[in-house]
Amino acid sequence: MTFGIIVLGLFVGFLVGLSGIGGAALLTPLLILLGINPTLAVGTDLAYNSITKLVGSLQHWKQKTINFTLVKYLAIGSIPSAIAAVLLLRLFDTFFQNQDAIIEHALGYVLILVAITTLYKTFKKNTLEWNAIQEKPLEQKKTLTIVIGAFVGFLVGLTSIGSGSLFAVAMLLFYKLKPSELVGTDIAHAFLLVTAAGFMHAGIGNIDYLLMINLLCGSIPGVIIGSSLSSKFSPKPLRTVVAILILISGIKLI
Repeated sequence: MTFGIIVLGLFVGFLVGLSGIGGAALLTPLLILLGINPTLAVGTDLAYNSITKLVGSLQHWKQKTINFTLVKYLAIGSIPSAIAAVLLLRLFDTFFQNQDAIIEHALGYVLILVAITTLYKTFKKNTLEWNAIQEKPLEQKKTLTIVIGAFVGFLVGLTSIGSGSLFAVAMLLFYKLKPSELVGTDIAHAFLLVTAAGFMHAGIGNIDYLLMINLLCGSIPGVIIGSSLSSKFSPKPLRTVVAILILISGIKLI
């Protein structure tokens, strides 16, 4: 089983490096389909993601491609919301013993949403024109930003999915950011969010640390190999195929 998990981490890391699509949307459903308890899969994935996002955040911090004000406003909404989602799961499990069923169904719907947003990002035409909301200063969009953070943060706390893909689409639609700044801001905020949610899951025993280490052993070289080969492949077909796989996984879990 250990070897199989390392190979799974290698496969997911390779696809992430090759296509640029978030690992959680690929990893969590695969773990559940392999028989890992849904609650454990979500908690472990959040802890695993925290480490990978930390590495990415440090790199973007060095490159000065993080909009810290936007990160702050998103985090004000997302972190309390993610914590509330974990506490709500715990509460439901105490009274109804249906935590795994809630996670599995929520995961299915969020995966479908992630697949649709991924396809939107993939086929959206690049334009130099900004819309009216994007043109507004960030301070005027403070409430909107906190609300976006709260909505997606709740989904991340519930399913571990969306910390990158869903926030990236929101930033693409509502904020005037350079491509490198969008990626850096997305990763930095995702690090704060998944770390907070991961700590909550750790506190209630929802993390398998051996599973997390095995996944990291496979995914780190996988990301390096995938990233080194990404320039040799067209990203659109790859992202389309991965998005369809995510969509199928979501439908299977509902």
